[in-house]
Amino acid sequence: MILGLSFVFDSISAQDIQFKRVNKPIEIDGVIDEEWAIADSAFNWMQYFPFDSSLAVNQSVAKVLFDDKNIYILGVMYSDKKEKEYVTPSLRRDFRGSANDNFTVIFDTFQDRTNAFTFGINPFGVQREGLVVNGGTGESSFSLDWDNVWKGEARQYEGYWVAEMAIPFNTLRFNEGQTEWNINFYRIDSESAERSTWAPIPRNFTLFNLASLWVGNWEEPTKKGGKNLSVIPYISGNSSTNFEANTETKSGLSAGFDVKYGITPGLNLDLTVNPDFSQVEVDQQVTNLDRFEIFFPERRQFFLENADLFSNYGNRGTRPFFSRRIGVSRDESTGQNIESTIPFGARISGKANDNLRVGVLSMQVADDQTAGLPSYNYSMVSLQQKVFARSNISAFLVNKQTFQNPKEYSDSLYNEWDRTFGVDYNLASEDNRITGKFFYHQNINQAKVDSAFAAGIELQYSVPKWSLDMRAQAVGANYVPEVGFVRRTDIQQLAMTYRRSIFPSSGGVQRHGPGLDFDIVGNDTYGFLDWDMNFLYDINWKSSARFSLRLRRQYTYLFNGFDPSGTGGLRLPANTEYTNNLFIARYESDERKKVSFNLSTRSGQYFNGTRINLEGGVQWRYQPLGFTSIDFAYNRIRLPKPYNSSNLFLIGPRFDFTFSKELFWTTFVQYNSQIDNVNINSRLQWRFAPVSDIFLVYTDNYLAEMNPDGFIEFGGSKSRAIVFKMTYWLNL
Repeated sequence: MILGLSFVFDSISAQDIQFKRVNKPIEIDGVIDEEWAIADSAFNWMQYFPFDSSLAVNQSVAKVLFDDKNIYILGVMYSDKKEKEYVTPSLRRDFRGSANDNFTVIFDTFQDRTNAFTFGINPFGVQREGLVVNGGTGESSFSLDWDNVWKGEARQYEGYWVAEMAIPFNTLRFNEGQTEWNINFYRIDSESAERSTWAPIPRNFTLFNLASLWVGNWEEPTKKGGKNLSVIPYISGNSSTNFEANTETKSGLSAGFDVKYGITPGLNLDLTVNPDFSQVEVDQQVTNLDRFEIFFPERRQFFLENADLFSNYGNRGTRPFFSRRIGVSRDESTGQNIESTIPFGARISGKANDNLRVGVLSMQVADDQTAGLPSYNYSMVSLQQKVFARSNISAFLVNKQTFQNPKEYSDSLYNEWDRTFGVDYNLASEDNRITGKFFYHQNINQAKVDSAFAAGIELQYSVPKWSLDMRAQAVGANYVPEVGFVRRTDIQQLAMTYRRSIFPSSGGVQRHGPGLDFDIVGNDTYGFLDWDMNFLYDINWKSSARFSLRLRRQYTYLFNGFDPSGTGGLRLPANTEYTNNLFIARYESDERKKVSFNLSTRSGQYFNGTRINLEGGVQWRYQPLGFTSIDFAYNRIRLPKPYNSSNLFLIGPRFDFTFSKELFWTTFVQYNSQIDNVNINSRLQWRFAPVSDIFLVYTDNYLAEMNPDGFIEFGGSKSRAIVFKMTYWLNL
């Protein structure tokens, strides 16, 4: 093993690895069989964290082989210690975090350096798979929500561990006749808190950044791996009671299925019939002291593959399409999802050719007599054309339409149709130093109102020692796409963040540095609505612990009345303004320890009063069987009379037991004093076959209040439900 050898980063020349054919399937067992002797090797891995200018201390080797059905990956991860304890929070699939030993491969099959597949495994044989979008330019570009069928196993030896994977070609999307793919491998080593990659990546970029990939050469041009057809049937039963409404217990049995079919190697058709979009895990509750809607991410499998084609228009707070609007609404008093029946849905997405991606979606939602809603069809068309090295131009149309008379369902007239269209230009330079986007969107319906548009620009420049992020947008007063997520309308916004990074050559700190940040929101009617200015300071330790600080001065203009106590009390009057000083801080401890924690605060002046805020969580890991954690949030709000003061608590203990890689039991309890509710969600999951599960879920919501002594007193049950669900993934 070569230690301490330094490099000048820019002088490292690109390498490649050859994918060689084998004549018989490789047994996936974590044992290095003789077939691997013919494989080419990816070696001399570079360190990414804590430094990016030297060879990794703990080296790794990766190899690639293939046959007619699978591509095989071997990883050998060495350690400078013969005996060591590897870290994993549990045996649950789709692990994530810097405190998880793992080996991961990234495939950019279309070589556009924009979208990629990832497959990873840890020393205990726990698998994960995910998708990278937008070139891997930020943490939100990497998602583990996507699932598919593949094999993986790992085995630990003295001084190293071995990972083997067999990934079916049907799991991947690619073109026939290709002679190259872009590829990278990375490893997280918890013992030394080291992260390393085969193709070097600058430490100011993400570990899964796609601008830095090297090349894999196929010994033979790629071929379609046989019939690409999967059928995923399900059956579910449930029994639920709403005690507050004093209704009878409702029971039901339902069945349906999804179909995934590869129209071409790069283009996929998804069909769903009577889908069961029930969430087997509730959303994590929050204390809502915001004046605007809170964003909760999409988790439903049907929408996840190529999700960026539909969901990445606009920005996080101004989205023209938000798939959770389809068939799901939210009961804010319990945090539970309320479903509407979806008889049928279809989606085509993927690569039409090397430079064009296509997305077409249509979902039919049945009418809801109880809620007084007619049946609606939700449709979207999205086109994304690659330009230059890594940029693209995208255009879309979203349509929500009913073919029934809305007056028959409600005295208030629903829109018969609502449409949004627009274009985005997504910018990513070849070296990834410059990224950003420009967008313009227009919303129309039969009301034909003015000022129903959204436009924005984002630009980021990043080099190791500093970064600059600039953002601006304008949202019209009547831009309210019914299938979108728009936090604020009738605004113009300008924001900028500058950060300076200092990398000490010795000591325990990996990076630290100051920064400046501002965010200004206003409109033509009121002038300034909100602004804040911040002094920042960040510290990252080599142990993976992190600290961030913001000293903030902010201004808020209330154009509507608002109760900042979060209790539904007397509102502060409209057309009043407040200037406050506060500080925001967060510390995350070393997650490699058996007991780890995070702690944050947002405290200081608050409208016309004060706020002391403390949030965080503690996790105790008893690997590999699981962990116990508790999340909490406390807000002490003091306002002058006659406005309400309040003490708001949110406590959420979680018990996660993984008896094996196939059997899991999770119990999640959430007490939210803001809505006087305790939610209990207990879920037993048996993964009896690859990506095939049986769930048994119990959910209960209780009325609960905290007494003067600080103890929670339970009232009656608000609602209760038991759900059984079985899904089976069948590849034909």
